[in-house]
Amino acid sequence: MLIVNPSYSEVSEKMLHPSYWSGRAEPVSVGGRGGAWFVDANQGQMVLRMYRRGGVAARLSESRYLFTGWHRTRSYREFQVLSKLYEIGLPVPEPVAASACQSGLFYQAAILIRRIPDAVPLPEACELDKDAIWWKVGRTIRRFHEAGLDHVDLNCDNILVANGRVHVIDFDRCIIRKPGVEKRWAKRNLSRLYRSIEKRVNTVDITKSWQSLLAGYRKVAQS
Repeated sequence: MLIVNPSYSEVSEKMLHPSYWSGRAEPVSVGGRGGAWFVDANQGQMVLRMYRRGGVAARLSESRYLFTGWHRTRSYREFQVLSKLYEIGLPVPEPVAASACQSGLFYQAAILIRRIPDAVPLPEACELDKDAIWWKVGRTIRRFHEAGLDHVDLNCDNILVANGRVHVIDFDRCIIRKPGVEKRWAKRNLSRLYRSIEKRVNTVDITKSWQSLLAGYRKVAQS
């Protein structure tokens, strides 16, 4: 089962398998649980991600999920969320295609997206010592929350910085809810992000940087 962005009608199901790319695939070193690759497609640079489990669930099955219908697969649902966010102009990668392959009661899935040029995860950004980048991160997150996005895995590796602009990635299991920055889910997103920054960022004053992030988050309402 395959869904393709109309702008990429030449994309086929085989392109959502790492073996198709051979020497044109480079493993992503951060995130993706070892299941993501940068691929050099004729249509440009893209990222291929296979869906893999984490934690205790991975001991039972690393990449298989119970099949309950195409529209309930993780790849289809993420593609739909990402498409909506992209269409309303939020800083996310362009969705290209998503697939799910059913085998008996289970399925395996993949998603293909455009690669954001020159992007690096937030912990690797060279501007981390500047308040401005943290302010931009806060402002960006606020825009997503005002659009109703509940990002269930909002961590610092899912925030990319490219030429001074902030992007958000990885919308697996994310939900578009009724917009609201004071909602419990929005606060939960921020708490998760703070914990990940504490673990991953050790080159700056976290307390000061977090205050700059919160200042950017609150500023959007006044823009």
